[in-house]
Amino acid sequence: MPQHKSAVKRVRQNEKRRQRNQGQLSKMKTLVTKALETTDKEEAEEAFKEASSYLDKMAAKDLVHENFAARRKSKIAKHVNNL
Repeated sequence: MPQHKSAVKRVRQNEKRRQRNQGQLSKMKTLVTKALETTDKEEAEEAFKEASSYLDKMAAKDLVHENFAARRKSKIAKHVNNL
């Protein structure tokens, strides 16, 4: 248990940030999965646009590495182009 007032606050902040990060990562995974599972060309293009935008935002916030986002975007683009 934290002994100082500032340490108690830090525990609260860390938990709040952990929850927020977890939600954002979950949304990112959902968007990527949705984009990869679509079979309709137009739906896939729309899903790709949404997922790539969100991946860029997550990379900008350092929630995921830039290369991770680039790999996912490339994988989705390849899927869309093969439809």
